[in-house]
Amino acid sequence: MGQLIEVQLGEYRPVGAYDVNGIECHRNDIIILELDKGSEFGRVVSDASKGCAVKAKTAEGKVIRRSTDGDLKQIVNNRMKAKEAILLCERKIADEKLDMRVVTAEYSFDSSKIIFSFTSEGRVDFRGLVKDLAKAFRVRIELKQIGVRDKAKVVGGIGVCGRELCCSSHMKGFHPLSIKMAKEQGLPLNPSKISGVCGRVKCCMAYEFQVYKEFARNLPKMGQKITTPEGEKGRVVSVNILKQFITVDVGDGKVTKMTYAQSHAN
Repeated sequence: MGQLIEVQLGEYRPVGAYDVNGIECHRNDIIILELDKGSEFGRVVSDASKGCAVKAKTAEGKVIRRSTDGDLKQIVNNRMKAKEAILLCERKIADEKLDMRVVTAEYSFDSSKIIFSFTSEGRVDFRGLVKDLAKAFRVRIELKQIGVRDKAKVVGGIGVCGRELCCSSHMKGFHPLSIKMAKEQGLPLNPSKISGVCGRVKCCMAYEFQVYKEFARNLPKMGQKITTPEGEKGRVVSVNILKQFITVDVGDGKVTKMTYAQSHAN
């Protein structure tokens, strides 16, 4: 049995579970990992003391050590080499007239591989590019197409709330999103209001979705006909889910506001 910790692999790659291998690790520690195809570095994003015992074979790799000064210098050196790799890759892309844009390049810790991430409107045949890059760098090359949400996570920025983007700060991964989440929360279905800087539905729409869904379960829908406590029949024109408050148009220009507990559906 071994204990797992969650680690952000490299600088841009996904969070995974790794066996602590008996080494004391703390949140935000930079550690060196052993994987099937070489060594990598990563940042601990979970509290090992709160981890649960699991079979070591479920881990994606294991911790070799906490980073030393020499390890940190190697990471910095790899970052500098990655910047040069992006420039060369961009020139190769231009030469081959490929419809793709490089977002990041990252060396594995042991410099045995370079991972390039790129965006493109469609599928790209980059087999020739991979061969050219492998010949130029003499290491394994991995090209990974990413979406606009992944790009926002890598590039970072400030959201309309005035805070750092959730995806590039505390989120470990993306959760499914849909317009339905905004609709269930009674928000206007205006793309400019519900979309993040990536152009997709804001990640924060998912945070309170289940709460709104539960609160709205017994509320009438917009446009539904109900009878007010005074016995007047009308149509629901506004719903405040959290306050359990509705507005009813009873006709002749008269509008009644009430908590839904005061009314009953037809």
